[in-house]
Amino acid sequence: MVSRVRVWLNRTYAENVFFMDQLRRNPNDRAVEIHATHADADSPVLAAADTADLEPEGLSPAGYVEFALDQCARRGIDVFVPRLHQAEIVAHRADFEAVGTALLAPTPEGVAVFHDKVVAYEAVQAIGVPVPPWWRVRTADELVAAVEELEDGGHRPCFKPASGAGGVGFRVITRSAFSLEQLNGFPSSYVQLDTVVAALEEAEEQVDWLVMPRLEQPEVSVDCLTGPDDLVRMAIGRTKNGRRRGFTLQNQWLEPARLIAEGFGLHYLSNIQFRMLGEQPVLMDVNTRPAGGLHQLSLCGVNAPWAAVQLALGEDPGEIAPPFLGQDYTVVSGPRPLRTVSLPHQRSEEKDTLLPAVPAPAPQPEHTVEPAPATPVATATAPPATAAAPATA
Repeated sequence: MVSRVRVWLNRTYAENVFFMDQLRRNPNDRAVEIHATHADADSPVLAAADTADLEPEGLSPAGYVEFALDQCARRGIDVFVPRLHQAEIVAHRADFEAVGTALLAPTPEGVAVFHDKVVAYEAVQAIGVPVPPWWRVRTADELVAAVEELEDGGHRPCFKPASGAGGVGFRVITRSAFSLEQLNGFPSSYVQLDTVVAALEEAEEQVDWLVMPRLEQPEVSVDCLTGPDDLVRMAIGRTKNGRRRGFTLQNQWLEPARLIAEGFGLHYLSNIQFRMLGEQPVLMDVNTRPAGGLHQLSLCGVNAPWAAVQLALGEDPGEIAPPFLGQDYTVVSGPRPLRTVSLPHQRSEEKDTLLPAVPAPAPQPEHTVEPAPATPVATATAPPATAAAPATA
């Protein structure tokens, strides 16, 4: 009898409830049980999991590794998908292997390179991947100098933290005076240069920002699945242009993503984002974790989370190519249930002996298309797969 697979996601994004859904709907019909931990008792990932724990606050990175090892040993975790303290966790891969847990995460070297965007840009530029012009700034004078140079080149300057995830801290610089126009509608990412300079001059410590031109759409987000042998098994681009989202297999996006994933040890799931600088695609960011929108590949008949778990268990899924490219779509929000009380709830059979994972049976030859998750909603008919890339997510 094939045993169930126990997967743990730690303090992950709410959108990864869809990641969990896809693991359960895997094409091998393998039993999957999911453990989740979070600091927020009302996180939807806790409600979606089979077992859940609240994470202790105030742990040092080293203390968190000890907590994680205890969770894996006590919960019988086969595959751990770390987001919080990823760098510290992957440095202890051998310790997790010793308790029977495979880490679905890149090499320590790969995590380190892409923790700092300046280091990342220098590294990928060295292997021939185009990047935008950038300046690392820590003071008001450095900021003004970078802004003036960008404006002289006809660019609109923006800045973001040199390290960080998502769009946290991203701002577009403007020289327009603050007015009632900024108070109408929703808050925007635009900020006045003189306001930023004044804040920097009054600050007691330096910042660490990356200043660069604001890049244009389309945005193409390439989801990659890479084996521990450094070979990419899957590379599919998700495009975004305003509300419209779609998919692309065009080499102008996929080839540089493959170079990065294979060249820097981005094992298992990574997400590599590009935008346009004039007529040229350039690297925007690299995420050494599964993207929040990864589940959208189900619209192409691909279950990337399950393929990654198979790979982590030593069951190579082989080359993964989408059987078709789904039509263009948009994303809307929808409700997800929470726990009836703000405390983690455990399955009644949790005290049963947890069996280790064993190889899955051979996959079925036919392609099974999963039902699309609640978030993507189809819009107008997509352009043919051979058309110019629409835009990404």
